[in-house]
Amino acid sequence: MTKLLLKLFIKDYKNIQDNTVREKYGVLGGAVGIVLNIILAAAKLIIGSFSGSISITADAVNNFSDAGSSIITLIGFKMSNKPADTTHPFGHGRIEYISGLIVGFIVLLFGFDFIKTSVEKIINPTDITYSIWVIIVLVLSILGKIWLGLFNRNLGQKINSTAMTAVFTDCISDCGATLVTIISMLLSRYAGLNVDGILGIVVAVIILIAGINIVKDTINPLLGQPPEEELVKGIEKLIMSYDKVVGIHDLIIHNYGSAKTFGSVHVEVPANENVLVVHEIMDDIEVAIKKDFGIEIVAHTDPIETDNKIVTQNRKEIIEITRNIDDKLSIHDFRLVSGPNHTNLIFDVVLPYDSKMAEKELVDKIKNKVKENKPNFNCVITVDRNYSGN
Repeated sequence: MTKLLLKLFIKDYKNIQDNTVREKYGVLGGAVGIVLNIILAAAKLIIGSFSGSISITADAVNNFSDAGSSIITLIGFKMSNKPADTTHPFGHGRIEYISGLIVGFIVLLFGFDFIKTSVEKIINPTDITYSIWVIIVLVLSILGKIWLGLFNRNLGQKINSTAMTAVFTDCISDCGATLVTIISMLLSRYAGLNVDGILGIVVAVIILIAGINIVKDTINPLLGQPPEEELVKGIEKLIMSYDKVVGIHDLIIHNYGSAKTFGSVHVEVPANENVLVVHEIMDDIEVAIKKDFGIEIVAHTDPIETDNKIVTQNRKEIIEITRNIDDKLSIHDFRLVSGPNHTNLIFDVVLPYDSKMAEKELVDKIKNKVKENKPNFNCVITVDRNYSGN
């Protein structure tokens, strides 16, 4: 069904790298969500009124909120595809994340409202009218929501959309809420237990959990989360495939929406290489990363001494010292400057974010360890962080 809808409504649907095609994916997902949620909400309102079930009515209102969320998602995709301008030189791609965040807050709002209504139902319970047709409608609702969730997940995976993944999460929570409603009616019919208000709270909690997950998933890229490990490894492998490259560090990826990503990386090359040759390699790396990963990246050259035995030996010793302190530590930009009275070892050490060690404590440990064996050596250390992961 997903492929059929794509063929019917999106010309050149396989070209997902095109921003216009990507926008149409979002519009299609939003439009299908609006139509299906309105149909489900109307059906549940009717059977909710007929049966007197607060949990069904709450579920109906939730479907109306989902239709509103689909409208926001649709608008978000339309706005995120606006071209860059002087006010927003990196484009408007993050509007997609903002629309997903709004959806999350709407879901939370309705969840809290359902709790209030359910508590009132517990205090003042009313009888629930059982009907096989009500059960049938609710089961069909679950099936419809499962299809809508899978439909949005498939679209979201194709275009790497956080907002559409949020819709999938919301749909699955809706299925759980509707299932609880069915259980409420069956208990009322066959066990004489009126737990509609209690199960209404359960429905509300399910909705709240979905809302929290949606907010979490959409706020992380807005705050600035690290790139996926697979992407980092792919970029590293590509750069290291060039003959003159001996190492990389300080890889930084900035995401301004799924279709707009920028980055920078420091590429280590032998210090005795021709500067024009190295510059051409950096250009080739930038072009290759743009082609393979769609990232506008700046490759910075870091010349290092590879044929100086003294420098090489001291670098190995520093690497061993840092790894004995913490095997997650790494160093880069290593230089050795000899003077008449002492020798400076200048380098950066990368401290993981999950390390419990303070920066000063780390620096002191390295310096003291070096001084034990080489009293005339002085360490000039800059503590760095890894922006591509832990």
